[in-house]
Amino acid sequence: MILDTLLSHLSAAWIGLRYGPMGLQATQASDEWPRLSPADLADARAFFPMPKFFIFGHARSGTTLLTRLVRVHPQVHCNYQGHFFTRRPFLRALTADPDVREWLARRSNRWNQGRDLAPLVLRVTADYLMEREARQLGKSIVGDKSPNSLVDEAGVRALDAIYPDGRLVFIVRDGRAVLLSHRIQAFIDSPQKLSPRDLEIRRRFAEAPEDFFAHRRSLFTARGIRHAARAWAHNVTATHALAQELLGERYLALRYEDLLTAPWETMRRIWDFLGADTALPELPSLLDAEMHRNPDADWQRQKADSIAANIRKGGKGSWQELFTPRDVRVFMEEAGQTLAEWGYEGDGGR
Repeated sequence: MILDTLLSHLSAAWIGLRYGPMGLQATQASDEWPRLSPADLADARAFFPMPKFFIFGHARSGTTLLTRLVRVHPQVHCNYQGHFFTRRPFLRALTADPDVREWLARRSNRWNQGRDLAPLVLRVTADYLMEREARQLGKSIVGDKSPNSLVDEAGVRALDAIYPDGRLVFIVRDGRAVLLSHRIQAFIDSPQKLSPRDLEIRRRFAEAPEDFFAHRRSLFTARGIRHAARAWAHNVTATHALAQELLGERYLALRYEDLLTAPWETMRRIWDFLGADTALPELPSLLDAEMHRNPDADWQRQKADSIAANIRKGGKGSWQELFTPRDVRVFMEEAGQTLAEWGYEGDGGR
């Protein structure tokens, strides 16, 4: 009994000496992100001074279009899919190893000035990856777009820990259009990942699309559309709520549809939010030119001509043509409230 107690105290003392007063908490709590301190933030910005922003959104919600548009501004650059906070292994994997964390926080290291440098290492790594290309292009404001539908609101919490000065733009699209776009993307890009039942749906759509446009057949299984609708609603609701709570004025939400119907007004609001000059005379023409490009069209035709030809990709109301009455009902059961909260009509005018 006495020996067990002594060994327990010795073990605790060793952990305290090696890992500091927090013990193994920082290494065991793998879902926790180390938080950047004000001192670390000042250090990071001394070396990487560009203002940073991030674009989140459910996959197929227009994050790529928004990135293309925001980049036309001479001052603004946005990288594609760094997934620092939105897909495993996440940025924090760089310092997740206990030995690495111990080294960065070791009290005998004079170069760390008595601080755990793990959050600073994460910050400057992401800063370098973002600023490197922006500097080459002569830009002064830089961001990263990474859909957050794999982690939902957890991505917001992680972003806030490492970028307490960062801004977040969250784009929302009608969930029915999101589901359809995601389905067509899976048919074109990754049929090898489809189940036998989904492959059969894909084959029928390629061979006889008229059955789907007449609502005699659905592109979705009943279970698949219910799960996808529920996931979309959670992503939108939870991300928006936590971003409002944690980020406040550093957060901006917009709808994909507003990019299509009022591109200049919407993009001017975003550029203002990012601190870019919206009085530049060339901006409207640059924006208009980019709006009329479809860089994916040729590639999609090459990948699966029969699938791509059967869908008007990017069409605002294409879900209305392809959702069956069952699809509409199931989606409304799972996500109708979220649709209404973002100003989408329940029947979409169908």
